[in-house]
Amino acid sequence: MRLLCILLMLAAASPGWGDSPKDELKGVKREIKAKRQLITKTRKVEAVVSTELQEIDRSLERKMNDLGSLDRDLRNVESNLDRTGRTIALVTEETNRKKREIERRLVSLYKAGELGVLRMFFSAESFPQMAENIRYMRSILENDKKIFAEYTTRIEELRRLKASLEQDMTRKERIKNGIASKKREIEQEKNKKFAYLIKVRQDRKGYESSLKELQANASRLQAMLNRLEALSRKKLSSRHEKPGSKLKPLPELPPVPDRGFASQKGRMALPVRGDIIETYGKHKHPEFNSYTFSKGLSIAAGAGTEIKAIYDGSVIFADYFKGYGNMIIVDHGGGYFSLYAHAAKITKKVGAEVGKNETLATVGDVDSAKGPMLYFEIRHQGKPVDPAGWVR
Repeated sequence: MRLLCILLMLAAASPGWGDSPKDELKGVKREIKAKRQLITKTRKVEAVVSTELQEIDRSLERKMNDLGSLDRDLRNVESNLDRTGRTIALVTEETNRKKREIERRLVSLYKAGELGVLRMFFSAESFPQMAENIRYMRSILENDKKIFAEYTTRIEELRRLKASLEQDMTRKERIKNGIASKKREIEQEKNKKFAYLIKVRQDRKGYESSLKELQANASRLQAMLNRLEALSRKKLSSRHEKPGSKLKPLPELPPVPDRGFASQKGRMALPVRGDIIETYGKHKHPEFNSYTFSKGLSIAAGAGTEIKAIYDGSVIFADYFKGYGNMIIVDHGGGYFSLYAHAAKITKKVGAEVGKNETLATVGDVDSAKGPMLYFEIRHQGKPVDPAGWVR
């Protein structure tokens, strides 16, 4: 009888609990299917993100090549600007020299005034020579004016060229800054996508690990079913009074005396103080369109924190169970049981009588994906109930 109770409770400790071990097995298979669907989705998302990362890498390479080309253009512009500046300096120096010569001649002519013209007129030995002197003077003046005009035109042209080159340099610098900014944006997007890819891969690994645990528990459930059926057949065969006689109905299992557990509803303390990170009931995955159902409470607490029994009872299971780590099940009578999982250390053995608030184990992270925590359940007649209505 004791073996049958323990087998039923171990079956109840597996994901996908139901009204019977067969229902439990069906629930496990449903969860296995859901996990496989989640794994498929994460692989698809992972493939999409990987493709986006490759495109980001190509875009980043193109932008870096563009930046290198702009840098070369900028250096060419600066080199041209430097050459133009040197040319401007040489032309300016030469033209200023010409200008000073013209100014000196104009000053001389101004000072000479009409007498200068008369001297040039009377100094000539003949009229043709005088006319030649005048033409020579006019030629010099016209040539000086031409040089001055060319100087002015050249200076203006070089000024425009320099202004244009300076504008080009400013434009190139602006483009360079824009490309550098775009490069930073792409790097940030790449880091974001890469972090997301890591998260997707971690989620997939978590689902794959969970799937393995579910498959292992399904195998254990199937083995339990086989043992239960074997026990049932053995009991049925032992009920034969004689060959050919009818089977007598099996008597129902005598109920365990109620030790007052039901009367304490809403008055019992949590088995450990901490942060409740998952409540009883249905929960939607934050990224994928899927749901899970928690049959108890998940309470995050410091490693080594003592786990207390919520009420008097006897320990019917105290050992490691796949997916739940070190686990303790306490029978409180009246069809009520409490379960404590992921413990670091178990301090009670099977058959031990425990009192309310007596230490059963310490908080740990054995088979826990969320760090040190306690997974806690209350069951009545094999069915889970919301612990929130029982403990405070």
